[in-house]
Amino acid sequence: MGKHPLKLGYKASAEQFGPRQLIDFAVEAEQNGFDSVWVSDHFQPWRHTNGHAPQALVWLGAVGERTSRIELGTSVLTPTFRYEPAVIAQAFGTLGVLNPGRVILGVGSGESLNEVAVTAAEWPEAKERLARLREAVALIKQLWTEDLVNFEGKYYKTKNATIYDKPEQPVPIYISAGGPVAAKFAGRAGDGFICTSGKGEELYRDKLLPAVEEGAKAANKDPDDVERTIEVKVAFDENRDHALADTRIWAALALPAEDKVQIHDAREMERRAEGVADQAHRRWLVSSDPEEHIEQIRSYIELGFTHLVFHYPGDDQSRFMKLYAKDIMPRLRERWG
Repeated sequence: MGKHPLKLGYKASAEQFGPRQLIDFAVEAEQNGFDSVWVSDHFQPWRHTNGHAPQALVWLGAVGERTSRIELGTSVLTPTFRYEPAVIAQAFGTLGVLNPGRVILGVGSGESLNEVAVTAAEWPEAKERLARLREAVALIKQLWTEDLVNFEGKYYKTKNATIYDKPEQPVPIYISAGGPVAAKFAGRAGDGFICTSGKGEELYRDKLLPAVEEGAKAANKDPDDVERTIEVKVAFDENRDHALADTRIWAALALPAEDKVQIHDAREMERRAEGVADQAHRRWLVSSDPEEHIEQIRSYIELGFTHLVFHYPGDDQSRFMKLYAKDIMPRLRERWG
């Protein structure tokens, strides 16, 4: 396990539920023994019909007041288009002051779906998106450690900027990556690395995790200091047919990654997803048997992931959490915790 004990988190499914219901789920996650709650920060959901997209910063502030122990993170937020990095530095400074030691800023290079609607900008290539993220992370860190920051970047500039409410305990930054270039950056500049499950073991084993290690070493960091976090998509139910059917709502996840990041309209995303709804289950660990399910999860733990964030696709999130608290989490902690 290295330096990080095994942590088991809950993904608050912001594209599926409205803000109040989602807060109640986060409270239940704490009551059921999860270690963390993570929320995406979408401006638009993956599907237009019955879609939701609660604002993550507002939501996290509310959840912090309703909980006392659980870690709260974004998986993930894009601090480069809709938001100026300095605004995110201020917001997470405040969240860190309100919830000492409980807040994590998870960032990524973004998707057209969430940025183009707000900015009407031309959606740039992956290289520029990552360059913006690098610069944004550097600026956020500087604002958290210095006063009167005059930042002269290619994309962002500040003039005598000061964050007046900084947490005593710095807010860790976790960086998401789907490929080795971003994963190396996560290792170099991040306190943690985030990715999602279901993309084939060789991607994690041969590309992402070695790149994280390489990035950490390049920055003279102990690679074990970087917490390896993965969102694990789990359709676990006592009825296997229900578990399979539940995955269809998330059909957009079965679209190729390079297509997904280009689509800027929730209606178009939904239309394209209909064509792959029968393949939706391939991205999920589908099971109705606790022992089989532990075996499905085992490979991610053995790859070296230490923070597993479980994302369940069904409507009855409360029932899922109770099932997990009874049948799955005790087994995981007993074997690897």
